[in-house]
Amino acid sequence: MAKILYMTAPDEQEARRIGRILVERRLAACVNILGRIESIFRWDGQVQNESEVAFIAKTSDDRVEDALAAVAELHGYDVPCAVALAVSEGLPPFLNWIDNEVRKER
Repeated sequence: MAKILYMTAPDEQEARRIGRILVERRLAACVNILGRIESIFRWDGQVQNESEVAFIAKTSDDRVEDALAAVAELHGYDVPCAVALAVSEGLPPFLNWIDNEVRKER
């Protein structure tokens, strides 16, 4: 089953670096950098507003754990936003492409 990883980074450079490594390691078939967002969150007991960059990765269920571990290793935040969302439906050729691109045996 395909999964979408939703992530944020402090800037486009970090999102691009993490995304490229995920694809190079075959942990994601594709990464889309969505662009600047404004995040409002509570950190260290205070409400914060920060500009961030949202990005998503397309992967398979069996690569999620490794992909999330790589994001934790590569990310500059102490607690990076990285969540996996199930893909319940999609065009079969596209879903097959994702599975083929993230196969470990390549």
